[in-house]
Amino acid sequence: MALSVATSFSSPSLATTHGAWRIAHVDLLRGLLAVLVVLLHANLRIPFGPPELAQALGPRLTGILFRSGYYAVIVFFVVSGYLITSASIRRWGDLSKLRPRAFYRLRAARILPTLLLLLAVLSVLHLAGSAWFALNTGKVSLWRALLAALGLHLNWLEAQVGYLPGPWGVLWSLSVEEAFYLAFPLLCVLSGSERRLRLLLLVPIVLGPLARSVFSDNELWQDHSYLSGMDGIAFGCLAALLAHRVPKPPSLAVQRLVLLTGLVLSITVFCFRKEVFQLGLTRFGLQVTLLELGIALLLVATHWRPWTWCAGKAAAPLRWFGRNSYEVYLTHMFVVIPGAWLYQQAGAPAAWIPLWFVAVVTASGLLGQAVARWFSEPMNRAFGRRG
Repeated sequence: MALSVATSFSSPSLATTHGAWRIAHVDLLRGLLAVLVVLLHANLRIPFGPPELAQALGPRLTGILFRSGYYAVIVFFVVSGYLITSASIRRWGDLSKLRPRAFYRLRAARILPTLLLLLAVLSVLHLAGSAWFALNTGKVSLWRALLAALGLHLNWLEAQVGYLPGPWGVLWSLSVEEAFYLAFPLLCVLSGSERRLRLLLLVPIVLGPLARSVFSDNELWQDHSYLSGMDGIAFGCLAALLAHRVPKPPSLAVQRLVLLTGLVLSITVFCFRKEVFQLGLTRFGLQVTLLELGIALLLVATHWRPWTWCAGKAAAPLRWFGRNSYEVYLTHMFVVIPGAWLYQQAGAPAAWIPLWFVAVVTASGLLGQAVARWFSEPMNRAFGRRG
């Protein structure tokens, strides 16, 4: 999904050309978003407490920490578009010269091995009758869910039958992202120029708010449809094109304006949801558009003037999550669901709930790192060298 990285597209000159800060600030952002996704799913099973602590944090902060998973995935879409486009520019120069076959091979090397491993594990658990992970065959069969996951329409399937069990459900965003990347290299080549490509990328940006508000009255489809997420990826692609084709801003004032605008838009949507709703932006899906625009502007601003503090020791834990964000996203429900059951069975007091959240987040990171180190990365290297 959107948490996957552009590692397969990276050139050897990435670190030396752009410096370690380029990796650091993007990894930090991805790590923060991955943690927010884990916190959302943990909070759905055991609400954060004790009540006194939740009250002390206040509704605004608890909303940011424990109910931001959807916005986190939206931001991941933007980051994904930015990374893939940036890596493609480094690899091929002009995007009109992009080679679709090589693009698809590198993308498959990054995405498919871990996805296939996840589906294999889920199939075994379903056939074993797992109470936590088995599909409700009254709603959907195993073969149908596998077809939807591999056929990139699990988002559509969920809109028809309702939410699937946790590790299945997270694959909705992968359907959106990879459907976009099936078309992306063809658009690059057929457009014939980056100027025409930029115009084509405006189409999903215009249609995105309509998909979230007008095209359907199915609330799940409004949030998870292809067009509801592809505008974020398109924003990321445009941000990369701007950052690489205008490597230095015309003036310090322009740089500061881009940075400030990105910060204001991102913080407003993330932190002031009630006010955004009262303005009527949510009704038309425009709050997501503004968030996507804000993140895209921040990515451009940090390309022009990097945030070197992101490479510091204080940010190391989030960078660690960010490096393995794809694996954390795909596997964290294997920690959250059993973890919630164990906590409830232990009959622990409410005062221990914060420690449970810390344990779940940490264990999710460790599981993601283990999968990345011992499976995803070796498979990525082996598959990526072929062809």
